[in-house]
Order: sequence, then C-alpha cells, then structure tokens
Amino acid sequence: VGMTSSPLRRLVLLFLLSLLSPSSLSFVLPSPASQNPLPTRCRRGRGLVLFVGGDKRDKYDPIKTMFKGVMSSISPSSSGAANAKAVDLSHVNLEGSVWPSVIESLRAGQTPSELSFRSSVSSGTVSSPMSRMRLFGDDKEEDVRVVFYRDSASWCPYCQKVWVLLEAANISYKVEKVNMRCYGDKPQSFLRLQPSGNIPVAVVDGQVLGQSNDIIYTLISKLAPQMGLRDAEAERGTRLLRLERELFGKWMYYLTGSRDSARYRSEFLSCLSSVDSELLQSSGGFFVGGRPTVVDIMFAPFLERMAASMAYFKGLDLRSGEYEGLDRWFDAMEGLEAYRLTKSDYYTHCWDLPPQLGGCVYEDGSDQWVNAIDGEAGVGEATGRRSWSLPLAKDNGGVEPDWAWIPDDVARREAVERLSHNRGPVSKFATRGAGKGGFPPVSAPLADPNARGEEDLAEAVSAAMAATCYRILGMEEEA
Repeated sequence: VGMTSSPLRRLVLLFLLSLLSPSSLSFVLPSPASQNPLPTRCRRGRGLVLFVGGDKRDKYDPIKTMFKGVMSSISPSSSGAANAKAVDLSHVNLEGSVWPSVIESLRAGQTPSELSFRSSVSSGTVSSPMSRMRLFGDDKEEDVRVVFYRDSASWCPYCQKVWVLLEAANISYKVEKVNMRCYGDKPQSFLRLQPSGNIPVAVVDGQVLGQSNDIIYTLISKLAPQMGLRDAEAERGTRLLRLERELFGKWMYYLTGSRDSARYRSEFLSCLSSVDSELLQSSGGFFVGGRPTVVDIMFAPFLERMAASMAYFKGLDLRSGEYEGLDRWFDAMEGLEAYRLTKSDYYTHCWDLPPQLGGCVYEDGSDQWVNAIDGEAGVGEATGRRSWSLPLAKDNGGVEPDWAWIPDDVARREAVERLSHNRGPVSKFATRGAGKGGFPPVSAPLADPNARGEEDLAEAVSAAMAATCYRILGMEEEA
C-alpha cells in the first residue's frame, strides 16, 4: 500500500498479512449462534469474531509451497477458518457505518499536499511506487524519453537499481508494471518486447534495452552524466564494481547453499569487511567522491537485501555498529529521497527472496530474528510480547532500524490514507486467508494472482481494517 514508515508497515502488515498466513488470524465463517460454542481463543469486537490459529508456520520450501498450492486449489481451505463457528454478521452494515467516519477523521488532520496526493500521482508531479508517470521540472508527458518496465510488487533488485537512478537524476519517465515469474504471467505485449521475459526493460529514445546495467549506462550517457564516474575516479570505481559482484556471489552462496556453510559464512564476512574498509576510506558516506554515483546504485539493492536476509536466515546483524563504514553508507543513502522511495522492509525481503531464488537456508541461532521480523515474538524492549503488538518497540527491539526520516504523525496518516483508499480491493485480497490457492500454483504464495478468497467475509475484514486505521490514528475508543 505504499507506506514509508517501517513501524507503521509492521502494524498494518500484522493485520493484512496475518490473514494470508497458514498460522494467521483468520475470520471465521458465520453460523447460527445456537450451534457449537466459540473457540476458547478468540477476539470479539462489534459483533465480529476472530479465530486465532496456533500452528507454527513452516519454514519456506518452494516445492512444498507449490504442492500446497495445487492441493488448495482443488480442496477446501485447511486453515481452520472454514470449520470454525461465529456470530452472524449478515444484519450489520459494517462497511457503510465505519469507513466514512475513518476518512473524515483522517482528512481533518491532513496537510494540503496530503489531500492532493492522489491527483499529484496521476499528474506525475510527485514520486510514488504507485506512479505510472513521473515528470520532473517543466517536463510534459510529450517530453518523456524513457518508458520503464518494472515488477508489479517492487521486489526486483535489478529494477530497483534503474528506479533509483531515474529518480536521483530527475529523469522523467513512464512506468509499465509486469509480474515476476514467481507470482504471475507476463503479458504477450511485454514478451514481444522482451522474448526472455526478464525485467527490467527500458525504452530510451525508442531503443529497447533489456538488461539493467545496459539501461543504467545508457541513461548515464544520454541523460545523467552527473551519476557517472569522473576520469580521476574511474580506476577506483571499476575496482569497487568488481568488489560488488564478488560480494553478491559470496552472499548468494551463503544464503542459498548448505554444503559448506562455515566456509560460505567466512568468505561472505571477509568480503563484507573489504567493502566496509573501502567505505571507511571514502568521504560523505558514499563509495566515490562524497556523492552518490553509479557505484552506490549498483550496491544499493543487494546491501539492502543482505541486511534483511542475513538477520532472518543467519542471525547476523549487519547494522549493529560493527561495520562502521556500512552504517555510514546506509545513513547517506537513506538521506536520498530517490533511495527512500524504493526501499523495502525486512519482512518483505525475507519473504520475497525465497520464491525468487528457489529457497534460502536457515541457520541455527536465527530463530529470535525470524520471530521478531515475522511479528511473532519480540526481542529487546519487546521481549515477552509479540513484536508487532502495540506499542511498537523502537527499531523492532533492535532488529531493524526504524525509518526515522518520516515523522510519526505523517506516517500514520499515510498508512490510513493507503488503506482507506484501497479498502475494497485489500479487504477482498485478505479473505484469501480463508480461501483457496490459485491454479496453476506460484512459488510466492502471498502474491498469488489467481488465489480465491472467501468474499463473504470481505465486509467483516473491512470493518476490522477500519478499526486498525482508528488505532493507527490514535483513536482507541473508536477502534
């Protein structure tokens, strides 16, 4: 839903994504109150009943996920929601009675720019993951020279590189969104442009470019020379780009390999230390010349995913302060609006990487990180409660740095605006937790475009989402 605050993303994800998970909160189906009593572990609110599932979620296995998808598509849901009993909600107009008040409460606190956000996105005058066009300066639609094809869910690291460059260099562009293979099919119109189906693709001045590095260097040559390397920086920059590829390879072996984990770990950490040493020799936090360049753009998507995946799967905290140069680099990058726009959170990365890579290997000692990132059990100041429960602990108890660049009140309004604007589609999407997997199955179950929900529950889900919005806005009594 395009939120820019990590704590608020955790709060909303707790509601939305839990409805899609096998061990989730699930809405129970209506039945006459005279039948079996309600489950002992339940929540009540305004005639709504939520059943709390207790099974521990399996660690991600792409083959098992695909098999479960096939079985789910041809058999009833086994989440427990289909067999549970609840009160009859048919007489309650939840949608009509709740949302107008939520929206009125939101608008009372919004700034003029927040109130005009949707129209600004449509006209291309603000940057957003939802944008279909971004115009910088005095550019008009007819001035746009770049059409950028990227993934629909903003998961692809190679798309992120191009996206950061376009935004950092203020290059006006149009956007076409295409599914990744792990969660959907690609349209024939795109396959005619890119027969391999790979993303990203960019059309620059009519030239079709089908590889991220080709796109980046073409854009630098034609439209963004300031993001390139100066003559005096070329030798160091080339060496750093080789180091980026080396680090990527070491990370991939360690994240996905299981034959010699100790060696993979040692080699990854050694290479990471070399990267850290290079950053300590630079100024301004960036790799070269005290400014963001192509080198930072190449490193950014993978260092971001390394920080998340090494914590979750390996129990390694890359942002603990041990790597001072890396910490300075993250701080510098997070000072760039172009990077913040494209940045994701640990939960998303830790669940979108396995279907893209065919699986990731867990290591002993990572359980507390898994539980904290998944919202199951907190660490640090959140010890003893769910890590996504209110009040949210700072930095998720020390697991993931908060997105401190956006004020808390702004982040709250942004989260509520996204949810309230999309309440119909999101409510239907969330009912898939009590529905069936799609066919053919996909390896990314939370993004299955063919999954079928229990849409009779959509109104109840919508009401619970409205209560979540009230809580985000600090209106506990209304919630």
